Amino acid sequence: MQQHTNLMKELFDMFLTFARVGVLTFGGGYAMLPILQREVVENKHWATEEELMDYYAIGQCTPGVIAVNTATFIGYKKRGHIGAIVATLGVVFPSLVIITLIAALIKNFAHLPIVKNAFAGIRICVCVLILNAVLKLSKKSVMDVVTWILFGIAFLGTLFTDLSPIIFVLIAGIGGILAKTTVLKKQEKS
Repeated sequence: MQQHTNLMKELFDMFLTFARVGVLTFGGGYAMLPILQREVVENKHWATEEELMDYYAIGQCTPGVIAVNTATFIGYKKRGHIGAIVATLGVVFPSLVIITLIAALIKNFAHLPIVKNAFAGIRICVCVLILNAVLKLSKKSVMDVVTWILFGIAFLGTLFTDLSPIIFVLIAGIGGILAKTTVLKKQEKS
């Protein structure tokens, strides 16, 4: 009975944590990254920064919303299938409630200048949140010549082409495998 109670408390904590992430995030999956990093890595220690980045990368190249996919991965890591379901429900619940309310009201207020100006300000803040997440992640990801080259290819490729991000994720993955394999072979020879 105690074990069941502890599991329920843990799942409820997971639901509330991801609901907090969901309610505090404006601007979609990319804006959610700094909040996920703080809650999941720093506060709860449910994943490392490297694991979070891996989940985020996989979440980006799988169907669905990046933030939901990432929450699902973390929930699965922590508590298997039930954890994945609880984390996913937690992260989408606030949006479901808020969007339902906004959808019911927005058509009556969208034309008001104060509403338009508020959305313009929120978009700027979301850009800052995304930039902050990119800078934090780049400190742990772009560490040597190989990762700088992969970063450059991905950055320039996404900037100057309309190719799917999946292409760049695959190229970076293959590049990482080839680079690390080459380094390991060189180390074995010496």
